[in-house]
Amino acid sequence: MNSSAKIQIRNLSLYYGDSKVLHDISLNFYANQVSAIIGPSGCGKSSLLRCLNRMNDLIPGSRVKGQILLDNIDIYGPDVDVVSLRRNVGMVFQKPNPFPKSIFENVAYGLRITGIKDKSYIRNQVEKSLRQASLWDEVKDRTQDSALGLSGGQQQRLCIARALAVEPDVILMDEPTSAVDPIGTQKIEELIDQLKRDYTIVIVTHNMQQAARISDTTAFLYMGRLIEVDDTKVLFTKPRLKKTEDYITGRFG
Repeated sequence: MNSSAKIQIRNLSLYYGDSKVLHDISLNFYANQVSAIIGPSGCGKSSLLRCLNRMNDLIPGSRVKGQILLDNIDIYGPDVDVVSLRRNVGMVFQKPNPFPKSIFENVAYGLRITGIKDKSYIRNQVEKSLRQASLWDEVKDRTQDSALGLSGGQQQRLCIARALAVEPDVILMDEPTSAVDPIGTQKIEELIDQLKRDYTIVIVTHNMQQAARISDTTAFLYMGRLIEVDDTKVLFTKPRLKKTEDYITGRFG
């Protein structure tokens, strides 16, 4: 395994009760790259993503075997603070999920629950995060308006700003554009390309054109198993395995 990888997954298996949903997966994700996870519905993409910030811990009966190392520290180790792990490994979900609060308070939320009370720091961090999420120019005159009045694409960028406000190292995105129109999708893809300068990004997408456009490396999962992982251009033009070729050419899935 390459020690320079930001995240190293080693022989990871995931169980929901008696059901084994991920089988002995070993995979690296690198800093300042976008890594895409593709595969048909139900193949374990989102389950793998949720392992990276221990969101699966919230599902009764879930358990993992193997290791996930973040900066060479096992995130399933006994001394790991799961709350600080999730702050460091932010998550953006498939459907935009803004809180029924103002635009400002949506972004400030994570700062407030960590105990930060300095108003000028919060104000600066909210503006910085909205700028990073390419949303500031659209909302700067109405930050006290309800976030629920934003368009779907704006709401998703707001959720990205909310994740950025607590200054994570890693951003996980679970099909972040599947509920967004084409113009919103383009803005989010451009944003992801900008964000990788400062963050490690892992994205689950069912859209193979999207994976080809925005990711540096792509991992193909099928029935809970890692079939192939490679540089995105290589995987999409010269896959090593027939199963990968069949999937990306639309013969199944």
